[in-house]
Amino acid sequence: MSDPNPSDLIGSVAPDFTLKSHQGDTITLSSFQKSKNVVLVFYPLDFSPVCSMQLPEFSGSSDEFAALDTAILGINRDSLHTHRAWAVEYGIEVPLLADMNLSVAKAYGVALVDEGKSKRATFLIDKQGLVREAHVEGTTGEYTFHPAEALERVKLL
Repeated sequence: MSDPNPSDLIGSVAPDFTLKSHQGDTITLSSFQKSKNVVLVFYPLDFSPVCSMQLPEFSGSSDEFAALDTAILGINRDSLHTHRAWAVEYGIEVPLLADMNLSVAKAYGVALVDEGKSKRATFLIDKQGLVREAHVEGTTGEYTFHPAEALERVKLL
């Protein structure tokens, strides 16, 4: 079975997953249903230049998202140990999830298996667990969907 096209997920139930976060929690996406929207942020690698701008920006906006009943989850294939070190160095306070075998990235159609990482992509998931928007960057070095735009889109959910 081939990986889905991310845009084909829009309007569908978001692929569920359970992963560990660098904060010590085990997070299941479906546990947010009925209580929170989710901004699911796939990013290629901890400590890379663009990711080191993107995730701190989303983390710095977490209070604004929380005011809209919205959780932010960062996800990539790095280990929990690497996530912890990166979060400390860059002041990232949102959960960073370890998708070490890229199974979640594959389910969302954003895995770059040959490169051993995911595309840079942001999915907006509503309180019913439906994917409402999918923003996939053209290259892993691009970062065009910023927290301010995500906040405006979340207000429409």
